[in-house]
Amino acid sequence: MNFNRANALMAACPLELRVIQHMIELLNCDCMEYMATLPDKAFDLAIVDPPYGIGVNVSMGRRKGGNKSGYHKYAGEDKEPPSIKYFKELKRISKHQVVWGANHFIDNFSFYANSPCWLMWDKKFSDEVTFAQFELAWTSFETTCKKFDQSPNDKHRIHPTQKPVKLYEWILQNYAAKGQKIIDTHLGSGSSAIAAHYFGCEFVGCELDKKYYELARQRFQLETAQQRVFDDV
Repeated sequence: MNFNRANALMAACPLELRVIQHMIELLNCDCMEYMATLPDKAFDLAIVDPPYGIGVNVSMGRRKGGNKSGYHKYAGEDKEPPSIKYFKELKRISKHQVVWGANHFIDNFSFYANSPCWLMWDKKFSDEVTFAQFELAWTSFETTCKKFDQSPNDKHRIHPTQKPVKLYEWILQNYAAKGQKIIDTHLGSGSSAIAAHYFGCEFVGCELDKKYYELARQRFQLETAQQRVFDDV
């Protein structure tokens, strides 16, 4: 990295707002500011789950008639999806992209090519839930559509739109290679970082909301602590 880029990175995300563990780097920063410091095609793959702009709130995850879930409201409160500028930057800094929720904001990146390869996450839920029973991701790959089945139920959920670690493991196994560089611009619960750690690739995750960044950092360190113990033996 040249001197100017290094200075820009420090401005976007000072050292005290970073956690670096082996090949994993977690940043508490604005992803747009971070991407602005990067050269073209800096990452092999971007796996992102940005706000969908559908007004997800603290009721997320409850059954009809149930009590509200006690999640912290995150930055932006899902009032709108990322801008066209975000998607242009994402395409600039990554060779391939997997974009969750693209069916909600396809107009914002209509300059991307049509894709034969959409991913479907089937949550295995009944009609008694207040949210979608499955989610879709647009990809830049030329292969066929694929489906992953798993309930998101987890008693240790920390984020209203948290996705399973195994979902990210499945994506990495099918669309990445060990040692490649992966970016997640909206880290959220940290599931992508945990999957990248075990898969064996370089990873950078950005999270704007300080509360969720801290929760994701704690979850990542807890989830990977056991492996570190064995590595030290």
